[in-house]
Amino acid sequence: MARKAPTPRKRITEQREDPLATSNLRAELSPDELRRRIAERAYYRAEQRGFAPGYEEKDWIEAEAEVMRSIGREP
Repeated sequence: MARKAPTPRKRITEQREDPLATSNLRAELSPDELRRRIAERAYYRAEQRGFAPGYEEKDWIEAEAEVMRSIGREP
């Protein structure tokens, strides 16, 4: 009987999955964690602008959209 050729192994970097890309982790993201991630991204957006006032709402909305895309949900 002929033996099957072994399946080539994936590189370690290919084996790792983005933790947010799995549906189980998306469902487990609490509202508090979601808010924390959005706040962190909004902070970094403000920091990149030198914390110029008047853009807080825009920073939050754009950060929210970015976080929602990263976890596979649209805002």
